[in-house]
Amino acid sequence: MKYLIVIVSTVLVLATAVATVPGASRDNEPLKPIEPYKVTQPAKVELGKMLFFDPRLSKSGFISCNSCHNLATGGVDNLPSSIGHKWQLGPINSPTVFNASYNIAQFWDGRSKDLQDQAGGPIENPMEMAGSHSLAIEVLQSIPGYVKIFKNVYGTEKININDVTDAIAEFEKTLVTPDSRFDQWLKGDDKAITKTELAGYELFKGKACTTCHMGAAVGGSLFQKMGLVKPYTKDTKTLGRYEVTKQESDKYVFKVPTLRNVELTYPYFHDGSLWDLKDVVKTMADIQLGIPVNDEEADKIVAFLKTLTGTIPEVSIPILPPSVPSTPRPQMD
Repeated sequence: MKYLIVIVSTVLVLATAVATVPGASRDNEPLKPIEPYKVTQPAKVELGKMLFFDPRLSKSGFISCNSCHNLATGGVDNLPSSIGHKWQLGPINSPTVFNASYNIAQFWDGRSKDLQDQAGGPIENPMEMAGSHSLAIEVLQSIPGYVKIFKNVYGTEKININDVTDAIAEFEKTLVTPDSRFDQWLKGDDKAITKTELAGYELFKGKACTTCHMGAAVGGSLFQKMGLVKPYTKDTKTLGRYEVTKQESDKYVFKVPTLRNVELTYPYFHDGSLWDLKDVVKTMADIQLGIPVNDEEADKIVAFLKTLTGTIPEVSIPILPPSVPSTPRPQMD
């Protein structure tokens, strides 16, 4: 029953969709602007950035958080599934780290409640960084430069995994992308987007895409079944929320992804099966809404989606504290 609610909502949205009037107040729009993040703990953010880029948290000493969530390429690796330890391919597409703090939960299946909980997962996942929390702490504790920084930030020389993930999460909170052209339009600048892009936004609303893709992140705030109206038959590897809840109704239910910077985060869907946004728009309209979208409409919606690309934060590559002879060596097995 819970997924039938979305269908009812779709009908209501279609019945009440009203074209946006130029110059009118946009406070009631279903999408909201992304706001810049205000850093209150700069030392912790800087430590978190170092850890985000440090491959020594992995067993091989080769894979870092940035490997799969590359800040130079939209916060993703632009692969259908990420490459992990010993060239293993993961079972699912890597979601963007940009604006991830807006998500209701982390990972496609929502198994982590927040960024800090998520940060610890890949370190000990045998298909990803393939290490362990204890090994990561042993490595960091052996490096005098890190010991000094952790003491400055957390007041103790004894490093623990809670502080490691806390620092990474604090850095990731800064990875927001404000000031997109659509944000400028939401704030009253009628010239920030073109007539075609505005028409695409009206179609986006009129086709009921905002039933799931809403708020500041244009998604990320709820879970939804993939294949709500028609079955999605491409992916057979992942069962979504079912893996967390073991409830039959949660099979093939995934977190709705953010559409912020979506032109950068290809390939698309949890299985990375589509590379073209136009194909994505038409597929979603078909299997999620049961509403036809022709080529012209799809082109306009894609034009709108590209206005959601915001200002990517400029992140300087950190200089990492060097290892010492006692630092555990990388393990390639």
